[in-house]
Amino acid sequence: MRHAYKGRKLNRTSSHRKALMRNLATALITHKKIHTTLAKAKELRPYIEKLITRAKHSLLKEQQGKLPKNQTIDVHSRRVASTYLFGKGAVQELFDEIAQKVVDRPGGYARIIKTGMRKGDSASTAIIQLVDWFDVQDGATSLKKKKKVKAAKPAAAPAVKEEAKPVVEETPVAEEVVAVEETVAETTEPIVEEQIASAEEVVAESAEAPADEIVPSDDTEEVTIKKADE
Repeated sequence: MRHAYKGRKLNRTSSHRKALMRNLATALITHKKIHTTLAKAKELRPYIEKLITRAKHSLLKEQQGKLPKNQTIDVHSRRVASTYLFGKGAVQELFDEIAQKVVDRPGGYARIIKTGMRKGDSASTAIIQLVDWFDVQDGATSLKKKKKVKAAKPAAAPAVKEEAKPVVEETPVAEEVVAVEETVAETTEPIVEEQIASAEEVVAESAEAPADEIVPSDDTEEVTIKKADE
């Protein structure tokens, strides 16, 4: 059974793990939000919340005047917190800024938001942030920059094709054709008139000749016409 097993080793030695927690806590106090693996974020949350609770109680003691004589700040609590953080700046920010903002909050100072799997080793990642500095977010968030989606251009209306108008302008070829037609008409009119006149003369001669007589030609024999018996 899993008794007396507390926390995660994170594949590190004891000293390395303590230094890691101090680094993560210092970064969280300084930036109010960090992006790390889910296992580290779960280990960091109780670690940082205990420090914030100590800073809040120290602030309440200072406001209520429960400190030893001739003391205006809780020096002991600041010295204890310095063993869990790196740098005096982080300790001062914890007691002077963060403690004043969470003085009315009973607990739950940090929030963990899962951000999916990491490329390369497929480790689960998460964002851990201080609650009072960020609004509530539902679902996983990503630190990757989103690509801007270009707005689709409206479709252009189909162009109406205009009907092609007939070309009225006379071209040189058309002019030549007209000239040829005129010359042909001039040359053929006299010939046609002569043919018509000769045809009229033949019709007139045939009308004057008797119907029962036929004049034979020189090359043909005489032809006798016998009238049919009535």
